[in-house]
Amino acid sequence: MSRDYKPRPERSSKPSQGNPFVTGLLIGFLLGVAASLAVVMMIKGEESPFADLASPNKPVSEKIADTTQEKAAQDKEAAAEEKTKPAETAEDKTRFDFYTILPGSERQVTTEEVKIKEQSTEPSVKNTYFLQVGAFQTEDEADNMKATLALQGFEAVVQTATIPNKGVWHRVRVGPLKNLELINKTKADLASNGFKSDLITINNETQ
Repeated sequence: MSRDYKPRPERSSKPSQGNPFVTGLLIGFLLGVAASLAVVMMIKGEESPFADLASPNKPVSEKIADTTQEKAAQDKEAAAEEKTKPAETAEDKTRFDFYTILPGSERQVTTEEVKIKEQSTEPSVKNTYFLQVGAFQTEDEADNMKATLALQGFEAVVQTATIPNKGVWHRVRVGPLKNLELINKTKADLASNGFKSDLITINNETQ
């Protein structure tokens, strides 16, 4: 007895589908990360990393121009702050540091002369006193002596003057010193550290 063989119908294969729960969970996670990042950037005051996405067609030249303008504004603000800072040096130090002394405006004096002047009741020209530790023909030598004094705790200045028949000299001096008491103390301190000094007075009216 013959059997009737009929071809069995093929089962259509259905495309595999992912788990919708996992997909939704992944999307929610990514959105949460993006939102958190945006909040952090806003708190720090930085530009949002998604700012460019809002204007994807913005030309590169405009972006560069914006960055340049922002940098210029920051530099201008920094320069303004720098101008408002107080000067690092005192007025006297600024005035006499590498200051060119006019001929005839200074002379060597003794502490006895200073004492007599302080005791005098007559009005006199206001002078400024310095203790000169050295004189050099080059600024480098003067700077070296100034640095040596600084290491010993003395604040010195360099005063430059043209000496007749001797040329330009750079004198290293400690001061300015306002009174005899300060002069004597500073002179003694210099001597105890091995520095010989001469007392110099400068007439302020000629400066």
